[in-house]
Amino acid sequence: MNDKIQLTKEGKQKLQQELTDLIDNRRPEIIKQLKEAREQGDLSENADYDAAKQKQAEIEARIGEIKKQLDNVEIISTVSTKHVSIGNLVTIENLSTKKTHKYEIVGQVESNPYANKISNISPLAKAIIGKEVGEIAEVRDIADPYRIKIINIE
Repeated sequence: MNDKIQLTKEGKQKLQQELTDLIDNRRPEIIKQLKEAREQGDLSENADYDAAKQKQAEIEARIGEIKKQLDNVEIISTVSTKHVSIGNLVTIENLSTKKTHKYEIVGQVESNPYANKISNISPLAKAIIGKEVGEIAEVRDIADPYRIKIINIE
């Protein structure tokens, strides 16, 4: 994995916190569950043991994934309010519906559409990155393309 993972400082901190929680809390908890399940005897028909082994595999996979991401992180630091870029909070108006929306442009790992954090590789972000307030962009590479206007960049 040579591609840099773009994150805000907050995004990196959240990943580090998750890693710490997995290593310091969740891993020891699952090891305890495995020990207790082993003490129940025959492991071949022990559902608790099987479930704990599955959970352990998931935890270890997530630890590995986070470590790889943190090893390749690039912190988004220079945020311009002149042109839309990763790290900006952008207010846009959908020219078809006349509704306004506010989105934070973040790296792919941090994206969370439910929290209005959109990935820099999403069709909307691709359409507005580099644009200035007042400019109009067309969101493409989707089933129903639409036009938006940049209202504000923070």
